[in-house]
Amino acid sequence: MKRTSIKDIAQIAQVSVATVSYVLNNKEGQKISEATKEKIFKIAESINYKPNKIAKSLKTNKTKLLGLIVADISNEFYSTLARKLENKALKKGYTLIIGSSDENAEKFQMLIELFSQQQVDGLIIAPVAGSEVALNQLIKEEYPAVMIDRYINNTKIPAVLINNKEISEEATQRLLDKDFDTIVYIGYQTTMPHLLDREKGFDSAILNSEKSVKTEKILVGIENTSDEVKNGIKNLLDNKVSNTALFFSSNKLAVAGLKYLLINNIKVPEEVSVIAFDETEAYNLFPTEITYIKQPLEEMADETITILDHLITDYKSLEKTKILSTQIIEGKSIK
Repeated sequence: MKRTSIKDIAQIAQVSVATVSYVLNNKEGQKISEATKEKIFKIAESINYKPNKIAKSLKTNKTKLLGLIVADISNEFYSTLARKLENKALKKGYTLIIGSSDENAEKFQMLIELFSQQQVDGLIIAPVAGSEVALNQLIKEEYPAVMIDRYINNTKIPAVLINNKEISEEATQRLLDKDFDTIVYIGYQTTMPHLLDREKGFDSAILNSEKSVKTEKILVGIENTSDEVKNGIKNLLDNKVSNTALFFSSNKLAVAGLKYLLINNIKVPEEVSVIAFDETEAYNLFPTEITYIKQPLEEMADETITILDHLITDYKSLEKTKILSTQIIEGKSIK
C-alpha cells in the first residue's frame, strides 16, 4: 500500500509542496489564507495522511526511538522487563528497539553502535563484563543512557538497581533461622557487581550469625550453566548431605536445579529446602510452591523511562543511582 505524502496533498489542493509543509508544520511567516489552510487540513484528513517520522526527525533532531540492550532476552526476567519498559516508553511517545548481548562484550559494543546509527534518542542498558570502554564512551559523547538491573563500577551513568546485598542477606538469615545443617549458595563465577553483591549478602549473613552451620558454594560459568548446576548438586547430595537448604542466586540457576531435583525424585522441602532469586512461570511447573525474591519490575521500568526521558530533554553527565526495594514471596519450599 502506497504511503500518502505531502506531494499528494499538494497535487489535490493545487498548491506547492512548500505551502503544504508550512501549513502542516504550523510554520509562521508565510502569507497563506485561512481558506487554503483549511482546505489542506481537510485533504490531509481525507486521504489519511501520516507524517514521515524519519523526515521529521531530521528537522527536530529527535527520532522518538529508544534502544534497549538486555543480557539475555530468552531469560524470562528480561523479556518481562522489556515488555514493561516498552509500555512505559509508549506512554512517553517513544518506540523501543530491543537487542540481546548474550553476555558478550563484543556484541554489546556492536549493539550500541547499531542503535547509534539508528539515531536512538537514548539507551537502556544491562551492561556485561568487559563493557567499561563502551560505557565510558557514552559518557564522553554525552549520550543519554541508563543502566538497569546491573551496573559497572566507576562508570558515571545513571542506574536503576535493587538492594541485592540486603535482600540476599535477609534471605540467608531466613534460612539460618530454620536451623539447617548445611546451607548452599548457588551462583556464578563472575566479576559483575550486582551478582557479587548477592554473594556478599550471603557471606555477611553467615559471618554475623552466632549459629554453627556448614556452608557450601556452587559457582558456575555463564556457559553450560545447566549442566554445571546439576553436577554441583549431584556431587553435594551424593555425599548424603541431609537437612540442607539451597539458595539459588538467579531464576535460571533455580530452574536448572529444580529440574535436577524433580528428575531424581528429591522432595522439596522434605529432603532439600529451596529459595530462589527472581520469579519465573517455570516455578508453576514444580509440584512445590517456591519461595523467591520478587523484583519490582513495574517500578524499575517506570523509574528508568522517567530518568532517560529527563536526560534526553536536559542531559547532565551526573551519576545518579536509584536503589529499589525487593520482597521475599513465601512459598512452601522451605522446611
